[in-house]
Amino acid sequence: MNLKVKAQAGSFESSDVLIMIEPVESGSGRIIELKSIVMQQFGDDLLAQIHADLDNFDVRDVRVIVNDKGALPPTVSARLETALKRSAQVQSGTLS
Repeated sequence: MNLKVKAQAGSFESSDVLIMIEPVESGSGRIIELKSIVMQQFGDDLLAQIHADLDNFDVRDVRVIVNDKGALPPTVSARLETALKRSAQVQSGTLS
C-alpha cells in the first residue's frame, strides 16, 4: 500500500482507539508509538497485532501513533485499516 498523506481514525472515547498514520521516507521502517491504558497486560499483544495488520497491507515504511483506551482487537484492526486507507487516499470517510 502506498501511503500519501497523514490520516487518522478512531477517538479518545473509552473502549476505543485513536490511530494516526504518517508516511515516512522509503527505507525508514516502521515507527510505532503506543500508549495504552492496558499496556502492562496487553501491550505486547497490541504491538504484535499492529505489526501483523501492517504486514497484511504490505506497509513497510510508516509512523503509527496509537492511543488506546481499552479497545478490543477487532476495533484496533478496523481503525488501523481505515487510517491506512485514508492515508493511501483509497477511502476518505463515510460521507464522501
